[in-house]
Amino acid sequence: MCGIVGYVGKEQAAPILLDGLSKLEYRGYDSAGMAVYDGEKIVINKSTGRLKVLSELTHDGENMPGHIGIGHTRWATHGEPTETNAHPHFNESKTIAVVHNGIIENYLKLKNLLIERGYQFVSDTDTEVVAHLLDYYYKKYDKDPLTAVVKVIHRVEGSYALGIIFADYPDVVYSVRKDSPLIVGKAKEGNLIASDVPAVLKYTRDVYFIENEEIARLTEDTIEFFNVDGEPIQKQSKHIDWDINAAEKNGYEHFMLKEIYEQPKAVRDTISPRIKDGKIIIEELGMTDEEIRSIKKIHIVACGSAYHTGVTNKYIFEGLARIPVEVDLASEFRYRNPIFEEGALVIIISQSGETADSLAALRLAKEKGVKTLGIVNVVGSSIAREADKVMYTWAGPEIAVATTKAYSCQLVAQYLLALKFAQVRGQITDEQLKEYLHEIEMLPNQIEILLGNKERIQKFANRYVAAKDVFFIGRGIDYAISLEGSLKLKEISYIHSEAYAAGELKHGTISLIEDGTLVTAVVTQEELYKKTISNIVEVKTRGAYVLAVTNDDNLDIEKTADSVIYIPKTNAYFTNSLAIIPLQLFAYYVSVGKGLDVDKPRNLAKSVTVE
Repeated sequence: MCGIVGYVGKEQAAPILLDGLSKLEYRGYDSAGMAVYDGEKIVINKSTGRLKVLSELTHDGENMPGHIGIGHTRWATHGEPTETNAHPHFNESKTIAVVHNGIIENYLKLKNLLIERGYQFVSDTDTEVVAHLLDYYYKKYDKDPLTAVVKVIHRVEGSYALGIIFADYPDVVYSVRKDSPLIVGKAKEGNLIASDVPAVLKYTRDVYFIENEEIARLTEDTIEFFNVDGEPIQKQSKHIDWDINAAEKNGYEHFMLKEIYEQPKAVRDTISPRIKDGKIIIEELGMTDEEIRSIKKIHIVACGSAYHTGVTNKYIFEGLARIPVEVDLASEFRYRNPIFEEGALVIIISQSGETADSLAALRLAKEKGVKTLGIVNVVGSSIAREADKVMYTWAGPEIAVATTKAYSCQLVAQYLLALKFAQVRGQITDEQLKEYLHEIEMLPNQIEILLGNKERIQKFANRYVAAKDVFFIGRGIDYAISLEGSLKLKEISYIHSEAYAAGELKHGTISLIEDGTLVTAVVTQEELYKKTISNIVEVKTRGAYVLAVTNDDNLDIEKTADSVIYIPKTNAYFTNSLAIIPLQLFAYYVSVGKGLDVDKPRNLAKSVTVE
């Protein structure tokens, strides 16, 4: 997820672009850049790191004269966060500049075609393909910018919001979107484009929301819209009454809630480019079928919530790919002197790609000559660079300390990886793979259904704001879900919470149950229904109040549990992706009810980069 802005008008463009980018920096902070037409040519300045670096480089934009320009703040998806890979990107003659939010899925194919036509690339990004493709069609169709834009959007696949300026047309900004947000603002002293409303609120409250495959053409005084075929269309502006600070969170009270609601899109972005014609395609993985078949054991190593995704996927790798798996906390991995056998693969999972303990575990594995695979969210991070292989989760930046969407993306990335391994190793048939992929593709829509049930969860959470102890129980994958549900509650509400394998209750834990103690029982594994219901009875007879999270076909549980939250039925391997949603919302609303800082809980940081 990146942020783009554009301006054309009477004012100097660069300071306006910087101001807009400052309101979008939550969308990406790997690098930033601006392109401005200075009266003779397009000038680009860009830098790595936070937006502050670009601001200092350009003296708050004052040393970039010109009244038209585009800007970008980047969260790297293709290519490391370097100055070369930072946006904007040029065509070879530096007469077209482009900024881009999204992912061009067929960029490799297009890049190869352009190379065959003599185009040279200087970056590793998918966006540079757009710049050269625009150049190709611009020259082919009589230097008509609108036709070039139309031709490009007919060729590229994926998601994009583009801001484009042409040196031959120094008073026009072009923009187009598909599956990535884009708005146009109509101001007194000019017109603007942006990824989100906060970037334009200082200048206007009248905005147009651009729909998929619609094109906008902005000059100082005019705004025109066109459809995918370049035909003019009419649109109505909307007046925005949002408070500026609230708008930076899209109207959500906290970033955590916003990110909870971004999960359908984040999960969709992680899985959809990798399922093509009934096959799993993970381009950046770079593992041959021979390498996959040679794997004899997997070690999953991670911290916190990432570790919990590994606990879940141990069941899936073993159940589907039939590969034995060990799951380790990264902080403990090195100190047990792990035994690596021939054919071992170490999978390191990290949102930031900079987690100190996970990075140390990776380096230990490499020292021992063991193959490593990083599953990370940040392109170009240390784990991404140092691991032998890498698989990215496309969750976008996550601002709240308590992870939600990154966790969900780590889950589904491992689902796809396990299925890929299972198919290559001949453990599942093509027909079985098709069924599993169908279930995975349904997950984003099912998550949206669950998010529509927040009011009931909020009311339930309000009853337990003053709770001192909460317990989560489950068996198998349900135990893994319980681990994450418990962590979410304790890290943002400061309520003591523990997760236990339900079968272990009678071995000591049940002594902690008192009258009124809340026990959350996760019951999604059909073959374990009866076993877990027996455990529910055990805690209820000791006075517990039981909240059950279960599949929507398990109606008998109402005879035992005090309250039930139903989730849509999916394959038993993938239930974590759904059952975790109400648990995230429960933790969030308990924290809100206690008046705590949901996004920045005490003593916690987003990325733990020291041991």
